[in-house]
Amino acid sequence: MIKRFLVSIFLLFSVISFAQQGTSSPYSLFGVGDVRFRGSNEIISMGGVSVFPDSIHLNVQNPASYSHLKLTTFTLGGSLNAVKFKTNESSESANRSRMDYLGFGVPIGKKFGASFGLNPFSSSGYKIRTIDTENAIIRQYQANGGLNQVYLGLGYNVLKNLSVGANVNYNFGRLETDNILYIADAQFATQELNESQLSGVTFNLGVMYNTKINEKVNLYSAFSYIPKSDLNSDEARRLLSIIYVGEGVPTVVDSLNFSYTDRKIKLPSKTTFSLGIGENKKWLLGGEVALTGSNEFSSSLTNATNASYEDAIRYSVGGYYIPKYNSFNSYFERITYRGGFRYENTGLVIKNTAINDYAITAGAGLPINGSFSNVNVGLELGRRGTTTGNLIQENYFNLMISMSFSDLWFVQRKYD
Repeated sequence: MIKRFLVSIFLLFSVISFAQQGTSSPYSLFGVGDVRFRGSNEIISMGGVSVFPDSIHLNVQNPASYSHLKLTTFTLGGSLNAVKFKTNESSESANRSRMDYLGFGVPIGKKFGASFGLNPFSSSGYKIRTIDTENAIIRQYQANGGLNQVYLGLGYNVLKNLSVGANVNYNFGRLETDNILYIADAQFATQELNESQLSGVTFNLGVMYNTKINEKVNLYSAFSYIPKSDLNSDEARRLLSIIYVGEGVPTVVDSLNFSYTDRKIKLPSKTTFSLGIGENKKWLLGGEVALTGSNEFSSSLTNATNASYEDAIRYSVGGYYIPKYNSFNSYFERITYRGGFRYENTGLVIKNTAINDYAITAGAGLPINGSFSNVNVGLELGRRGTTTGNLIQENYFNLMISMSFSDLWFVQRKYD
């Protein structure tokens, strides 16, 4: 277990680098980019339902779950993403591979549990070129970068069925944009380059309560809250007069440089309610509602016209089924089968049209013989946006793969 952990620390640097290249969506133009981290592979495969207090898997969405850990757990997840972008006039495709999260959890005594790790929180990565033939105007937009999040959390079992927890998250990263406006009748084109260094602390508070309905069936409930917070933004801006050469490197004729320090980006609050029923080590069926105050968001990074924010809401249903977790005769009976569905109003409004996102999910937890560890495979098939009003619709497919290593640590082994 320790050897696996040390080897996987090497992948930490891969997570940081992939965080900057994790999306190709034009909707990452807005805010701080696409929110990348939506939970572990296991949770996403159940539609995003995070109500279950797992004893061998990390549930970073609700830090109260750490108090339920029975084994030291290390998890690492990545995904392959295929997207088809569609408008009323054309379509294009893009593929990405990325690291999604890295986490480590450990039980502390009988009542406490702790976790720390790194998540690529958001990514911005798009390249858009529009041509207005009637007015002979070309607009080009390009962006790269994103936010990473290092977290440290603690969970505590207050009562037999009640646990609480909290995460402290340090967010850091860089966003870069490159915008060009070319008018055929003008002598020079205009280019605007922006770079922002972001940093700041956020918090995630969680509560879980579980009780028995009867001898076999349990009732699970969970609540989590992320307060609104500020990120510090140090920004540099260059305004250039250029000779436009299409896809090539432009020639700079003149430039103006600006710098701004201690600007603030306001991140919205998020409240999540979850409820589920199930039989331990057998099945779970749950639902979740997440409310995000997206209208609280404000940033000097985004000055896009025809775009605004409203409160976001996500509905999720999902669960898992294990035919027989301790079967000796059939490996397939020990597999955890997962499935779910989610629907989300993202809170982004473009040209008075709300951008919605919905997906069906499925997955399987494949146990590693002779241990509590497993390999998890998840699938997500969804759609975001619309072609209405000449907007962009994204049809996407995500293949998610993660490893969860669980073992007893800090126990001295005896040898003859």
